Amino acid sequence: MELRPITPADVDAVQDLIESDPGYTERITGYPPGEADAQSLLMMRPDGLAEDAKVVLGAFAGRQLVAVVDLLRGFPNERTAFIGLLEVHSDHQGRGHGRTTYELVQRYVESTWPEIRTMRLAVVDTNAQVAAGFWQRQGFQATGEARPYRYDKLESTARLYEKQLPEEGGG
Repeated sequence: MELRPITPADVDAVQDLIESDPGYTERITGYPPGEADAQSLLMMRPDGLAEDAKVVLGAFAGRQLVAVVDLLRGFPNERTAFIGLLEVHSDHQGRGHGRTTYELVQRYVESTWPEIRTMRLAVVDTNAQVAAGFWQRQGFQATGEARPYRYDKLESTARLYEKQLPEEGGG
């Protein structure tokens, strides 16, 4: 698989990927996927975060988009990269593509953003049964931090996970 930034030409493929797994969107938002979800993924970022600090990456097998990753550089601090989303197309789930995509993302961060020492993400309780074990297998550990999570009528808790990256030259 190859990891590369998503371009405007890839928006339809990202939308197809999101729509292929409606359960994820429903667990996170309380609603099925919407027709502009891919466009929102490409544009939305935390208040105050520079536009160039966000990158949406696609994991491609040939020309097929297998997974998409939302990645924030320097969030919540300059030594941390935050994974806002890693979603695998439903046709490719259960084949190790999520793990491979994460490994490519970690390599991307280590080689492109050398100041980053910590990977961070949040798992929403309504998605924890699916996501928490996956992230723990990738080496992430719960920080003990939890924040209220709300999307329209859906109320839950977001629990933070972190993984320390090896020091440069430490492999």
